[in-house]
Amino acid sequence: MNRGMEFAQKTALAYHAVCKPLCQKLGLTQTAFDILMFLANNPGCRSARDIVEIRHIKANLVSVNVDRLVREGYLARRTAENDRRKIELTCTPLAQPVIEQGRTMQKAFFQHLLEGMDEGTQTVFFAAIEIIDRNMDALLKEAE
Repeated sequence: MNRGMEFAQKTALAYHAVCKPLCQKLGLTQTAFDILMFLANNPGCRSARDIVEIRHIKANLVSVNVDRLVREGYLARRTAENDRRKIELTCTPLAQPVIEQGRTMQKAFFQHLLEGMDEGTQTVFFAAIEIIDRNMDALLKEAE
C-alpha cells in the first residue's frame, strides 16, 4: 500500500476508534452517526443520494440507517420544494444533542491529529491540502 493510501486508511481507522465510545453511548451505529454528522455539517446536502455519492456509503446501508434514524426521530423526510420527486432529509431537534456531542468529538479528534505541529507547519500543511484539492478538482473536470 502506498503512503497516501495508508494515511487515508489509518485516518479512517483512528476516527472510527474515537467515534466508537460515543456511538455506543448514543446507541447508534457508526454509519447512522456518520449520516447524522454529514447532514448536520453539510447543510447544502440533504438527500440520501448526496450521502451515497459524497460519503461513499453503500446505498443499502444509507437506506437502512436513514429509515432507522427517521423511525427513532433523529431525521425527518420532506418533499423538496423545487422537485416533488426528491426527498430531503433534515435533522430534528432530537438530533441536536447528538450533533453537538459529535462536533465536540470531531473537534477534539482534529486537534489531537495536529498535536506537536507548530502553527507554521499547520499553515503549510493546510496550504498543501488546498493545492492538492484544486489539483484534484482540475483532474475531475478534465475527466468529464
